[in-house]
Amino acid sequence: MVDGLAKFEARWKRIPKNATINVRAAMEDMANDIVEEMWSRAPQGFTGNLGASIGWTWGDAPAGSFVIGTVGGREFATMRITIFAGGGRGTDRDAFYARFHEFGTVKMPANPFFFPVWRARRKRVKGRISRAISKAIRES
Repeated sequence: MVDGLAKFEARWKRIPKNATINVRAAMEDMANDIVEEMWSRAPQGFTGNLGASIGWTWGDAPAGSFVIGTVGGREFATMRITIFAGGGRGTDRDAFYARFHEFGTVKMPANPFFFPVWRARRKRVKGRISRAISKAIRES
């Protein structure tokens, strides 16, 4: 018998639960920060629907919105966060034209507010998640 094996096994079993708690909190904090910066960069329209349409959710984005990407895959639905802007007509987030501002049209130049924020924050997000996992391992 190996000394301390039972203690090691107990600690090893706690790691996934602690990692999930820490990573979820880190992802929520980062999503809130990113959305807040996107709100501040969004073009100010007459109705304010564009800024109100920017948000994040666990899982899939609302129909009609465009997405910067997700963290985690479909098999990890509880750990997949989606940041989005715009939404379908008739929704409480009616700003289907968000993509027109982001990418421009034939008659309107692009006024990006979405992807530049994500590109600027991407490394920070990955680092924050890595630190959350490391913290969970240390605390287990």
